Amino acid sequence: MSNDYENGENIKSCIILCGGKSSRMGQDKGSMIIQDKPMIKHILSTLNHQITEAIIVLNDKERIDRYCEFINPNDYSFDLSFVEDKIKDKGPMPGIMTGLGEIKSDYALVLPCDSPYVSKNYINTIFNEIDTDYQAIVPYHDDEDRLKTSEPLHSIYSRNIIPEIESLIEGDVLHIKGLIEKIDTKFVLIDNKKIEKKEFRNLNRPTDI
Repeated sequence: MSNDYENGENIKSCIILCGGKSSRMGQDKGSMIIQDKPMIKHILSTLNHQITEAIIVLNDKERIDRYCEFINPNDYSFDLSFVEDKIKDKGPMPGIMTGLGEIKSDYALVLPCDSPYVSKNYINTIFNEIDTDYQAIVPYHDDEDRLKTSEPLHSIYSRNIIPEIESLIEGDVLHIKGLIEKIDTKFVLIDNKKIEKKEFRNLNRPTDI
């Protein structure tokens, strides 16, 4: 990393969550072949030349080793690292916390490994919405209920919310929308213009493919 990035400026960080059990799909989703390549590689290709670093959060060392077999960091323009989730089997919130603890910037875009349809346009649009007055940048579908219709796993979070996440996990509050309620959140409408609804399609079951 060059000196230009030492103070965290100009870095675009992304956290990719791959720690789920994939029970509905019946197999590990990130490594599942979609259109001739593992699903996570669709996301990594989209991120190429758009970000500075990516942190892939996996739930154990065995899966890290497996992912290292088919993901070559040299194939991408950004720094790529694999980390083990600090808290296992508690949903995505600990994965966000783990990733935020690894980033070099002040904010990170969080993406799930099962959303191969995210576009470069979305990456650029959501990063341009960063506002240091807020701790999260969260897209949503419906003005009548922004929180209920929000997309917290396609959102940007500040690393300064780590203590808030730790507190919620200690209280066994694991819903990310509960986190969004407690921090300073900027909501961004999914309007099918700047941000399209198709960006948020994810693959949970074999019938989704």
